[in-house]
Amino acid sequence: MTAGASGGSGSGSGSGSGLTHVDERGAARMVDVSAKEITARTATATGRVVVSAEVVALLRGAGVPKGDALAVARLAGIQGAKRTPDLIPLAHPIALHGVTVDLEVSDSAVEITAVARTADRTGVEMEALTSVAVAGLALIDMVKAVDPAAVLTDVCVEEKTGGKTGRWVRKP
Repeated sequence: MTAGASGGSGSGSGSGSGLTHVDERGAARMVDVSAKEITARTATATGRVVVSAEVVALLRGAGVPKGDALAVARLAGIQGAKRTPDLIPLAHPIALHGVTVDLEVSDSAVEITAVARTADRTGVEMEALTSVAVAGLALIDMVKAVDPAAVLTDVCVEEKTGGKTGRWVRKP
């Protein structure tokens, strides 16, 4: 599979468009994964929150007025991964076996990396993406008094492993 391509998962070909969450009539549906093998699966997603120099200085120093912004964002990211099927209508509820969220302060942003792990019939890409998005939103909430222009950007899957398609890595 090439970078940017969507891999099919589940049974049936949907509407023929390659979209697995659309039936032959074009209606949204949850993909039936019951016949798929249970395999170990991981997904890594990244994103960044672009912030002001003042926020960078606070994060590297005394902290922002609301408290430990990075710790709050990390916990929010973990919680976001756990709540993915409640937020993404067609995501399967799966047993997450691990979620890590790392935040690194650079000179102009906070880089977020989330890794989700499971052994299940479907992948954890949505859980990793949701983790990054929720961590980023929580970080913005923590810094908005200092930097109301903070922006979450570049949220994407970087790598996935397991399942029928095996390993996929985003091309640079």
